[in-house]
Amino acid sequence: MTSLRLRLIVLMGLAIVLAAVLQGALAYRNALQEADLLFDYQMRQTALALRAGLPVDARAASPLLPPEDENHEFIVQVWTNEGLRIFESAFGAALPQMAVLGFADVRVRGSIYRVFSLQSPAQVIQVAQDLQVRSHMARTLAWRTVWPIALLAPLLALAVWWVVGHTLRPVDRVRRELAERDATSLEPVQENDVPQEVQPLVQELNLLFARVQQAFESQQHFVTDAAHALRSPLQALKLQLQGLQRAPDDAARQLAQQRLAAGIDRAAQLVDQLLLLAREDAQQGARNPTPASRVDLAPLVAQQLADMAVQAQAQGVDLGLGTGSAAAAWVRAEPASLQVLLRNLVDNAVKYTPAGGQVDVRLELRPAAEGADSTPAQVLLVVEDSGPGIPEAERDHALERFVRAEGAAASGIQGSGLGLAIVQTIAQRQGAQVALHGSKSLGGLCVQVTWPATQPVA
Repeated sequence: MTSLRLRLIVLMGLAIVLAAVLQGALAYRNALQEADLLFDYQMRQTALALRAGLPVDARAASPLLPPEDENHEFIVQVWTNEGLRIFESAFGAALPQMAVLGFADVRVRGSIYRVFSLQSPAQVIQVAQDLQVRSHMARTLAWRTVWPIALLAPLLALAVWWVVGHTLRPVDRVRRELAERDATSLEPVQENDVPQEVQPLVQELNLLFARVQQAFESQQHFVTDAAHALRSPLQALKLQLQGLQRAPDDAARQLAQQRLAAGIDRAAQLVDQLLLLAREDAQQGARNPTPASRVDLAPLVAQQLADMAVQAQAQGVDLGLGTGSAAAAWVRAEPASLQVLLRNLVDNAVKYTPAGGQVDVRLELRPAAEGADSTPAQVLLVVEDSGPGIPEAERDHALERFVRAEGAAASGIQGSGLGLAIVQTIAQRQGAQVALHGSKSLGGLCVQVTWPATQPVA
C-alpha cells in the first residue's frame, strides 16, 4: 500500500479488530474464572447442606422423573461409608465413587465433570457439574462484552477515516501548493500547521529550494559575468585579427600577431578566472562542499613565491618573503582553494607593481586578546606592494566583481577586475576575512587575509 491514508486506515482498523478480539479473549477468561469460583462455592454449599445425612431408603423415597426432565448438568449423589449409593439426583448419571475428597475433574460419558466430595460421619456426599455449562456461560458473558464493539465498528471506522483525513490535511495543502507552482517558484513552503513528524521533510524541502535558488542565482551571475567580461576581449581579438589581415608589411604583421597572441592570453586568463569564480560559487552553495582540513600556510606561500619568481623577475619586481614571517601558520581551510587565493593575491601584486618595485608576502600570528576586547588567536596573510595602490574611498568596492580602481586603470595594465573578487569569495567560504589597507612600508596596497588560528599562539 503506497497510500499513507489507506495504510493508516487499514492499520488502525486492524488495531481495533485486534483489540476487540483480545478484549473478548480476556473477557472469556475472566468470566470462566468467575464462573469457576461461583459454581465451586455453590457446589461446596450444597454439599455442606446435605452433611446432616439422608435416610438409607432415600433413594426409594425419591420421586421418579421422566428421563427428559432429569438434569445431568448438576448431579448430587450420596453414598454410605460402606459404598452403597443411597441417593442420586438423576438416574443413569452415576458418577464413580471418589476416593479423594475435595475438588476433582472426572470424565464421564464423554464429558468432564467438576466433582466435589465431602465425607460426613455416616455418608459421602458428591456434587458434580458439567464443565460445558461453565464454558457456555463464559462465552455468553464474553459475547455480551464484545458485541457493543462490533456494533460500533462502523462508527469507529468512520471516526478513523475522519481523523486520518483531518490529520493529513496539512500534507495535502503542501502537495497542492507545490503542484500549483511553476519551475521558477522556489519560495519556502509554509510549515506552520504541518505535523511535527512531517516538519523535517518540509524543512529539508525548503533547504533544497534555498540551495536550488542559490544555484540559479550563481548560474545567472556567471552568465552575466561571462557576457560582461568576454564582450570587450572578444571584440578586441576581432579588431586585432582584422589588423593582422590588413597588415601592409612583415613588421606590421608581426606586431599584429604579438598583439593577437597577448589578447588571446588575456582572454584565456579571463576564462580561467571566470571558471574559478563559478567553481567557488558552486562550492559555496553545495550541500556537501569539499571538506576543510588543517593546513599550514607557510609551505603554500613558499611554493607560490617560487612559482611567481620567473614572472616577477621578467617584470623587474623584487618578490620575496617579508621580514619576520612565521615559519608555520595552521588554519582550517581547503588546500586547493588556498592555492587559488594565494596565486591571485601574488599575481595581482606583481602585475600592478612597476619595474624596480617590491612585493612582500608575510605570515603573522596574533595571540588571543584578553579583557573586554577578547578575540581568539588569528593567522594573518599580508601581501604588500609598491604599486599605485587603491584610494581609500574605493577600497570598499574593490572586492566586488569587475571593479577596477582608477589608479590601476590609469596604469595601462589590462585586467578584468576579478582577482580580488575571487579572493573575497574564497575567503568567505573558508571562514576568513579580507581587508584592504595602504602599505606603510612600501606605499602601495596592503591586502590582509585573517583566519582563526587552529592552535594556540604564544
